[in-house]
Amino acid sequence: MTKSVLEHIKKVSEKGIKLLAILLDPDKTTIKEIPAISKRIEKLKADFIFVGGSLIENGITDLFVKSLKQHTKIPIVLFPGDYTQVTNNADALLFLSLLSGRNPEYLIEQQIKSVPFLKNSTLEIIPTGYILIDGGTNSSVLKVSKTTAISQNDIQLAVDTAVAGMYKGKQLIYLEAGSGAKTVVNEKLISEVKKNISIPLIVGGGIKTKEQLKAAYNNGADLVVIGTAFENNIDL
Repeated sequence: MTKSVLEHIKKVSEKGIKLLAILLDPDKTTIKEIPAISKRIEKLKADFIFVGGSLIENGITDLFVKSLKQHTKIPIVLFPGDYTQVTNNADALLFLSLLSGRNPEYLIEQQIKSVPFLKNSTLEIIPTGYILIDGGTNSSVLKVSKTTAISQNDIQLAVDTAVAGMYKGKQLIYLEAGSGAKTVVNEKLISEVKKNISIPLIVGGGIKTKEQLKAAYNNGADLVVIGTAFENNIDL
């Protein structure tokens, strides 16, 4: 793999190769579980491990990532719920802007708070447009961000939001149905967003079956993220 996480995603996406990330939430997975979980992630041949959550205690992310690094060589990408979840021990950071919401705290304020740390950081910083799609649950992201998700039926709004993110210079677009979503991001929405952007597309939230995984890939997802399904069944 090339040194840059973003360059790797771009290169393989151009070739039509699909990528898989396992999302681990330090609020739901203990450090004691990391050795066993790392082995199972290696067996799955995941391309990345995403680390993040909405309600993580300050300092835990750093300890969690340090432990992961001792047990796997899979690149670790931070998927932070707020600026305190940033650590130099990871390989890259999804520098998220919550484009689907209208709360300035998650559009720019959290990003500003992270700057003093990031200016001296060795992390690869990847500007990412984060778009919440209604997954049928009041996810922790919605509660914390105090925003609403885009309806699964409002495909045009989802497309326009993704394109606006691309025009603003985002390098990735992330469509997220939320942790433990009852409904995955629908195929038509994924397909239409992919047709209208020229940057890689990440899809996650509620994906529990091989069929759902294939549907996301077949409709344009370059990288699929599995979280809750792996937490509930680490032999997935």
